[in-house]
Amino acid sequence: MASLNVSSVLVVLFLTCGTVMATKENDQIVKENNCERKMGLPCVLEAFTSIFNARSISNKCCDEVVVLGKVCHSALVKRTLENPLFKDLNPATIIAKSIQTWNNCLALIDSPSPSA
Repeated sequence: MASLNVSSVLVVLFLTCGTVMATKENDQIVKENNCERKMGLPCVLEAFTSIFNARSISNKCCDEVVVLGKVCHSALVKRTLENPLFKDLNPATIIAKSIQTWNNCLALIDSPSPSA
Protein backbone atom coordinates (compact mmCIF):
# COMPACT_ATOMS: atom_id res chain seq x y z
CA MET A 1 0.00 0.00 0.00
CA ALA A 2 2.91 2.35 0.70
CA SER A 3 4.23 1.97 -2.83
CA LEU A 4 0.81 2.92 -4.17
CA ASN A 5 0.92 6.12 -2.12
CA VAL A 6 4.42 6.97 -3.35
CA SER A 7 3.34 6.24 -6.90
CA SER A 8 0.26 8.41 -6.52
CA VAL A 9 2.41 11.27 -5.28
CA LEU A 10 4.75 10.81 -8.24
CA VAL A 11 1.87 11.00 -10.70
CA VAL A 12 0.50 14.14 -9.05
CA LEU A 13 3.96 15.71 -9.20
CA PHE A 14 4.36 14.69 -12.82
CA LEU A 15 1.05 16.21 -13.84
CA THR A 16 1.18 19.35 -11.74
CA CYS A 17 3.03 21.98 -13.71
CA GLY A 18 4.81 24.61 -11.68
CA THR A 19 3.99 23.36 -8.19
CA VAL A 20 7.16 21.35 -7.89
CA MET A 21 10.15 23.31 -6.66
CA ALA A 22 12.04 22.60 -9.83
CA THR A 23 15.07 24.35 -11.14
CA LYS A 24 14.28 26.68 -13.99
CA GLU A 25 16.27 24.49 -16.33
CA ASN A 26 14.27 21.28 -15.76
CA ASP A 27 10.97 23.13 -15.55
CA GLN A 28 11.76 24.97 -18.79
CA ILE A 29 12.68 21.71 -20.57
CA VAL A 30 9.42 20.12 -19.43
CA LYS A 31 7.35 23.10 -20.58
CA GLU A 32 9.13 23.71 -23.89
CA ASN A 33 8.89 20.05 -24.89
CA ASN A 34 5.31 19.60 -23.67
CA CYS A 35 6.58 16.59 -21.69
CA GLU A 36 3.63 16.32 -19.34
CA ARG A 37 1.21 15.53 -22.16
CA LYS A 38 3.20 12.89 -24.05
CA MET A 39 2.33 9.85 -21.90
CA GLY A 40 -0.90 8.36 -20.66
CA LEU A 41 -1.51 8.32 -16.91
CA PRO A 42 -1.25 4.51 -16.51
CA CYS A 43 2.18 4.48 -18.16
CA VAL A 44 3.34 7.53 -16.18
CA LEU A 45 2.52 5.62 -13.01
CA GLU A 46 4.19 2.44 -14.29
CA ALA A 47 7.35 4.22 -15.47
CA PHE A 48 7.85 6.15 -12.25
CA THR A 49 7.12 3.03 -10.19
CA SER A 50 9.78 1.17 -12.16
CA ILE A 51 12.30 3.91 -11.40
CA PHE A 52 11.44 4.84 -7.83
CA ASN A 53 10.30 1.41 -6.57
CA ALA A 54 12.38 -0.94 -8.77
CA ARG A 55 9.41 -2.54 -10.50
CA SER A 56 9.14 -3.80 -14.06
CA ILE A 57 7.65 -1.83 -16.93
CA SER A 58 5.45 -3.25 -19.68
CA ASN A 59 6.29 -3.21 -23.38
CA LYS A 60 3.40 -0.80 -24.00
CA CYS A 61 4.69 1.67 -21.44
CA CYS A 62 8.26 1.25 -22.66
CA ASP A 63 7.00 2.36 -26.05
CA GLU A 64 5.46 5.47 -24.45
CA VAL A 65 8.71 6.20 -22.58
CA VAL A 66 10.65 6.08 -25.85
CA VAL A 67 8.08 8.30 -27.59
CA LEU A 68 8.35 10.70 -24.64
CA GLY A 69 12.04 11.04 -25.46
CA LYS A 70 15.20 10.99 -23.40
CA VAL A 71 15.22 14.75 -22.77
CA CYS A 72 11.71 14.73 -21.27
CA HIS A 73 12.33 11.48 -19.39
CA SER A 74 15.46 12.88 -17.72
CA ALA A 75 13.97 16.29 -16.98
CA LEU A 76 10.86 14.82 -15.36
CA VAL A 77 12.87 12.48 -13.14
CA LYS A 78 15.25 15.28 -12.10
CA ARG A 79 12.36 17.65 -11.45
CA THR A 80 10.69 15.04 -9.25
CA LEU A 81 13.89 14.52 -7.28
CA GLU A 82 14.01 18.24 -6.52
CA ASN A 83 10.77 18.01 -4.56
CA PRO A 84 11.28 18.02 -0.76
CA LEU A 85 9.09 14.90 -0.49
CA PHE A 86 11.95 12.93 -2.02
CA LYS A 87 14.84 14.46 -0.06
CA ASP A 88 15.66 11.12 1.56
CA LEU A 89 16.24 9.37 -1.76
CA ASN A 90 19.71 9.07 -3.20
CA PRO A 91 19.59 11.10 -6.45
CA ALA A 92 22.49 9.18 -8.00
CA THR A 93 20.67 5.88 -7.44
CA ILE A 94 17.39 7.19 -8.88
CA ILE A 95 19.11 8.71 -11.91
CA ALA A 96 20.95 5.41 -12.48
CA LYS A 97 17.62 3.55 -12.34
CA SER A 98 16.13 6.13 -14.69
CA ILE A 99 18.94 5.60 -17.21
CA GLN A 100 18.57 1.84 -16.84
CA THR A 101 14.82 2.06 -17.50
CA TRP A 102 15.45 4.27 -20.54
CA ASN A 103 18.12 1.92 -21.95
CA ASN A 104 16.00 -1.18 -21.32
CA CYS A 105 12.99 0.39 -23.03
CA LEU A 106 15.04 1.61 -25.95
CA ALA A 107 16.56 -1.86 -26.44
CA LEU A 108 13.14 -3.47 -26.22
CA ILE A 109 11.59 -1.11 -28.77
CA ASP A 110 14.59 -1.37 -31.12
CA SER A 111 14.78 -5.17 -30.97
CA PRO A 112 13.09 -7.05 -33.82
CA SER A 113 9.87 -8.86 -32.97
CA PRO A 114 10.06 -12.65 -33.13
CA SER A 115 8.47 -14.12 -36.24
CA ALA A 116 5.15 -15.82 -35.80
